[in-house]
Amino acid sequence: MTLEITLDTRTTRAAESLRGLCTGGVHLPGDAGYDAARTPWNVSVDQRPAAVAVPHSAAEVAAVVRAAVAAGLRVAPQSTGHNAAPLAAAGLDDVVLVRLSEMTGVRIDPESRQARVVGGTLWRDVVAAAAEHGLAALHGSSHDVAVAGYTLGGGLSWYARQHGLAAGMLTAVELVTADGELVRADADHHPDLFWALRGGGGNLGVVTALEFGLLPVTDVYGGMLLWDREHAPEVLATWARWTRDLPDSVSTSIRVMSFPPLPELPPFLSGRQLVVVDGAVLESDERAVEILAPLRALSPEMDTFARMPAAGLVDIHMDPPGPTPAVSDHAMVASLTDEAVSALLSEVGPGSSTSLLFAELRHLGGALGRPRPDSALSHLAGDYALFCVAVAATPEMAAQGLADAEAVTAAMRPWSNEARFLNFSEGPVDTSTAYDTASWQRLQQVRAAVDPAGVFAANHPVR
Repeated sequence: MTLEITLDTRTTRAAESLRGLCTGGVHLPGDAGYDAARTPWNVSVDQRPAAVAVPHSAAEVAAVVRAAVAAGLRVAPQSTGHNAAPLAAAGLDDVVLVRLSEMTGVRIDPESRQARVVGGTLWRDVVAAAAEHGLAALHGSSHDVAVAGYTLGGGLSWYARQHGLAAGMLTAVELVTADGELVRADADHHPDLFWALRGGGGNLGVVTALEFGLLPVTDVYGGMLLWDREHAPEVLATWARWTRDLPDSVSTSIRVMSFPPLPELPPFLSGRQLVVVDGAVLESDERAVEILAPLRALSPEMDTFARMPAAGLVDIHMDPPGPTPAVSDHAMVASLTDEAVSALLSEVGPGSSTSLLFAELRHLGGALGRPRPDSALSHLAGDYALFCVAVAATPEMAAQGLADAEAVTAAMRPWSNEARFLNFSEGPVDTSTAYDTASWQRLQQVRAAVDPAGVFAANHPVR
């Protein structure tokens, strides 16, 4: 016990040395602002770092990293904390959590079709800024996810089957490395580090700015189709067959969803069990109508697919609009046979008593399945990504939700592979499973070169 107290005291004294380095403050346990500063977007995660630093500039980030290293502490960057659970599970007793929420900003260069984004910026701000110039980014399905964490983990968008992962659009990254220096990595400067940042996760430094390419897209044919869950067997089977021969221009997901009876939900969602297909078709209206015909033949009760502003895609998935307590599980599905559909329905279909908010399949393939050697995450190994989420407002709900999520991934195991997509892996996993063998070995080498002492902690560590 005496040793534990001594170590705790030593850590506290080390963290104290960081005070005054950040405009947004450095918060230690016991400080009035500590709990608010440490709380991630997934509010079910109880992360308790040695200190929370809230910098307002790259210079302040560099000062924090240098001071942390001098004090014998590690550093973990975090923008929103959507995927905070594996970081917290690894232990943060000797970690300074660098929250980047105050470091935001977007600059669009319409001529080069490039965006420059400050490290803590959310996708909603990038989408809006790009739309003003008739451009679109490879954003995800949630408007309040931070650009940095999403992109460093790969980034799966509604354009993905045609254009690949968002990480592949990166043209430059500015980050503070383990020696406290601000470095710019691109194809000509620190090329190995730049390669690793394209899908290699948050292990390599604190990203203070990103630059990436944009698409000349002003509008798309997108939306959703909705049925009552009683139609899940027919809809799931049809969607599975439909996805097998789609052109790369079509990116969709299907979810079996259960909504609680809450007054803040619209009537078509509140208290209902549903099947929802949503996504985007990067084709003409006539061609999109032809492609969607097999699904529309199933008479959805709601059909919002139409020509829409590209900026509207960030909202079609109906993700929670603010911080939410949640647990989840994930798997990569290699094939979606009739037997696989039946196995999924046995867990979440009509008559099931699952506590899940949703069980989702994202259609992969296309450009996502074609390896590209210029990125650490060269491709996604699987035709579908399975993602199961439950609300975890209490410990009991969390336990039941995780059990139900794991039951779904277990039921789908015969059709799954051993790979993972780290953006969807919200629990501790073997990070190497996200990469092919050669890419993983190279990523390990880059990590060892830029952070030999293991200064940086990440939700999915590279060791």
